[in-house]
Amino acid sequence: MNANQLINMIVRLFVRKAVNKGMNAGINRMAGGPKRGQPTPAAKQARRAMKVTRRLNKF
Repeated sequence: MNANQLINMIVRLFVRKAVNKGMNAGINRMAGGPKRGQPTPAAKQARRAMKVTRRLNKF
């Protein structure tokens, strides 16, 4: 593995984490939970859907 591949791998890792955090924050914001820290059923369902999507994207 050369340096360029390593750098790309590390950058992709951080970008993926940032995008996932942003998507989760947006889903939680749109779901509009009653209190902070307590997700609504819609947010829970959206999180489950995101997990399934991430699993499918790995293949």
